[in-house]
Amino acid sequence: MKIDLTDTTAGEINKALVQGRRAIGTPAVGMVLTLVIVTDEENAYDALKAAGDASREHPSRTLVVIKRVSRTLRSRTSSRLDAEVRVGAEAGTGETAILRLYGEVADQADSVVLPLLLPDAPVVVWWPVNAPLDPAKDPLGALAQRRVTDSYTAEQPVRELSARAAAYTPGDTDLSWTRITPWRSMLAAALDQVTCEVRAVEVEGEEFNPSCELLAMWLADRLDVPVRRSLSPGPGLTGVRMDTSCGAIVLDRADGSLATLSIEGQPARAVALKRRETAELIAEELRRLDPDDTYASALRYGVERLNTAPETEPAPEPEPVAEAAKPEAAKAPAKKAAAKKAPAKKAPAKKAAAK
Repeated sequence: MKIDLTDTTAGEINKALVQGRRAIGTPAVGMVLTLVIVTDEENAYDALKAAGDASREHPSRTLVVIKRVSRTLRSRTSSRLDAEVRVGAEAGTGETAILRLYGEVADQADSVVLPLLLPDAPVVVWWPVNAPLDPAKDPLGALAQRRVTDSYTAEQPVRELSARAAAYTPGDTDLSWTRITPWRSMLAAALDQVTCEVRAVEVEGEEFNPSCELLAMWLADRLDVPVRRSLSPGPGLTGVRMDTSCGAIVLDRADGSLATLSIEGQPARAVALKRRETAELIAEELRRLDPDDTYASALRYGVERLNTAPETEPAPEPEPVAEAAKPEAAKAPAKKAAAKKAPAKKAPAKKAAAK
């Protein structure tokens, strides 16, 4: 069921949600959280579809906030709120309100969202694109216990990780971190099977993939060993090699779906490491609403500390001044030698003349 509201208010939207539930015969509210999606018109459909699929595991009230760009000066000074309310099959197992904000009200989205939050239920804010540099200080982010971003959608994903580390607040998380959960589980399980000491690690993947960097930082932070980041055509993460005192442990995934785990002294085995859809990633993040301390520790390790294995330093080159002084220094001994040899040659000549 869909209910369209034009130039409306938060109170009218609440009434429409109640009216929709009664019309489909489910007046009781059985939702466990409020999911606020802050996006643009271009990415709203994909984000809403992912949230709808995730709602089968986490029934929730989904509020989609779309800030419309005003093209004229007159439209910038006027404020309007349009809404589309969806309940029943149109909204998965929860209910959805799509909010389109025009004019000055777009800068006060928190005042529109606040009356629509479920009472006594946690709030999660998700930015599929264009996330703020400091989500916790964003007006909408301040309403939430959990703030989800995706550095993969940034123009410079790897540099975005440094900004996330500088502004980290407990409750922040990133879907680039969620994407490597199966990799972290598989590598931890592989290390549990051996009693060897890890000496060095190499992480291979696409060049501008923040998940590769996060996995490398996690390994460097937890194992306290040098971690080298190498490049591959992808897709995404393609392999991890750990050099241990008992031999190499290699987890290789070349096709993005099936990986091969090789441990020295054991037969190679195939493991499922499929690249997951956004709905699965969001569903995983909604399972836990407490701060992720492991993510915070790996993020703060820093991308710049990767590929810093100690190397032999080259010998310093001689300074130009010293090189210029070399000819003068070489001439001085030659002059002294010539001065000493000259009298020795003249003495016999004088004696011969006297005779």
